[in-house]
Amino acid sequence: MTYITKPQLHHPALAKNSLGYTRRDYEGSVSTLCAGCGHDSISAAIIQAVYELELPPHRIAKLSGIGCSSKTPDYFLGNSHGFNTVHGRMPSVLTGANLANKDLIYLGVSGDGDSASIGLGQFAHAIRRGVNMLYIVENNGVYGLTKGQFSATSDKGSKSKRGVTNHDAGIDLVSIALQLGATFVARSFSGDKEQLVPLIKAGLNHRGAAFIDCISPCVQFNNHQGSTKSFDYVREHNEAVNRLDVIAPRAPINVDYAPGETVKVQQHDGSILSLHKLADLYNPNNRAQALGYLQARQARGQIVTGLLYVDPASSDLHDGLQTVDTPLNELGGPELVPGAAALDRINAALR
Repeated sequence: MTYITKPQLHHPALAKNSLGYTRRDYEGSVSTLCAGCGHDSISAAIIQAVYELELPPHRIAKLSGIGCSSKTPDYFLGNSHGFNTVHGRMPSVLTGANLANKDLIYLGVSGDGDSASIGLGQFAHAIRRGVNMLYIVENNGVYGLTKGQFSATSDKGSKSKRGVTNHDAGIDLVSIALQLGATFVARSFSGDKEQLVPLIKAGLNHRGAAFIDCISPCVQFNNHQGSTKSFDYVREHNEAVNRLDVIAPRAPINVDYAPGETVKVQQHDGSILSLHKLADLYNPNNRAQALGYLQARQARGQIVTGLLYVDPASSDLHDGLQTVDTPLNELGGPELVPGAAALDRINAALR
């Protein structure tokens, strides 16, 4: 049995968003992952994020590869478009879908094996091309489906459940995403829903390549002493550079306060937002500083989480290709087949 269908009956008192959807309307099948798996927490955060963003499920396309992480799209957004690709090939399939129909909201879900091993080249090219998507890697540093071998993101010196030490340097996908030009880069932890939900909301709203590396402990093979991807290790070594929330576009509210100070700011709806400036010199709009900060904290054994970098003036693949406003899959014959004269002009320009 690959999935268990959830009952369609909803409690009549469930809260609804402005579209009339309840949180249950954004769910999928019952998870068949191990009880306590961090991936299920990420699925719950995605459900919460799209419910709060009030996104129509039919406007979302979710794509995945192979692995425990790539099974999870079956557990959320059951009424959205979905495509489960082969191992490591999700980014290219997503790129093709995005080129054909840029009006959809694209969510790619992958794992550390799917993206940092066989799919590393696919990951790199999707990021550098600026495909308009939110790319989430559910990173547990282990191959859970094949019984607990180290993955490419396993940290050097970490130990497996059987006590074997990893002697290979781990691949840091966050650093690679920064170097390749991603315009939204974040890291989070499946056990920190308060941080993860706003990051997912911001990533879905971002135009361009948005990437979230989410540490997601494998309770079966990588949640023991000696692992650097366990619940206890991440909680003890987590350094959040910021806390954020996502607010729908309105007139800007400006506030100026000192590092270490907490201020309360009234929002447009009358609610009060409490702000605390955590990192004195951290600027999430500076790519080079983000990369240096990340590497400095890694050398101390710390795991930096939060919004690490964002480009407020970002663009995407369609901007670079200068495609027309109409999605390509909606164009008719006259637009797609301009005729022999147009082809002759193109060939003449290449001579």
